[in-house]
Amino acid sequence: MPRRPAIDLVAIRDRHPQHFTRFDRRRLLALLTGGAAFALLLFGMAQLGFFGGTLISGSLRLVEIVGLMLPPDPGSWAHARTFGVALLETVAIAFLGTLSAAVLALPLALLAARNVTAQRVVRFLSRRSLDTIRSVDILVWALIWINVVGLGPFAGALAIMTADVGSFGKLFSEAMEAADRKPVEGIVSTGGSHALAIRFGILPEIFPVLASQVLYYFESNTRSASIIGIVGAGGIGLHLAEAIRTLELQQTSFIIVLILIAVALIDFVSSQLRFAMIGRRGATA
Repeated sequence: MPRRPAIDLVAIRDRHPQHFTRFDRRRLLALLTGGAAFALLLFGMAQLGFFGGTLISGSLRLVEIVGLMLPPDPGSWAHARTFGVALLETVAIAFLGTLSAAVLALPLALLAARNVTAQRVVRFLSRRSLDTIRSVDILVWALIWINVVGLGPFAGALAIMTADVGSFGKLFSEAMEAADRKPVEGIVSTGGSHALAIRFGILPEIFPVLASQVLYYFESNTRSASIIGIVGAGGIGLHLAEAIRTLELQQTSFIIVLILIAVALIDFVSSQLRFAMIGRRGATA
């Protein structure tokens, strides 16, 4: 067999000189930037007490607390039933809040997308409105809605809905802007209106992406609903806060296990739904 020719290092060096220079101004700047960022990281960790004895003693205390939390135990069947009902309430809060946010965010995303709305003023106002809503944390929205509608799961669903409208609006509008323009151009060239171009040219293409984002947020909001329940927005969060406050650590671990199981099941179902939608879309393509 004929031998393969040796690699011409000189030719490669001539074609890609930037990869063979040992030290230049650009690499010096990158090295200085990296060193400054690392020094800033060390300074911040020192200011927060990472290098004191608090971290070590706190880690030992954490191991002790974890040991006290095992095995998970609700205490009684009545408590287990109460926790189960509260968990279902948490999932319902997350589902209703996420679905409501997706429905409300879709028209706002249409107004904010460049390839859908031509008026700059409308796009600007839509984008700034979404930014304003998104800048407020879900826990703050929960406190606001509790003062408006009172304690309970309704306030929790409203908090999730309000917080997610801003996020969904941004994600949906970006997905619309990234859509292929050829279907839209084809519909318009055959005499179709702008509304028909959006309905049949953009939305069918981005629907799997939007559905995937909604399903992911549903899973994430199940955890968020557990947190906002601590401030009185319904769900299992109130029981979790009470168990921690009274040092019922085995009940605490039991509630945490319930939340983990619920999130895992939602993730499994969401994955199956995503694969089903992708499969149907591929089959009809």
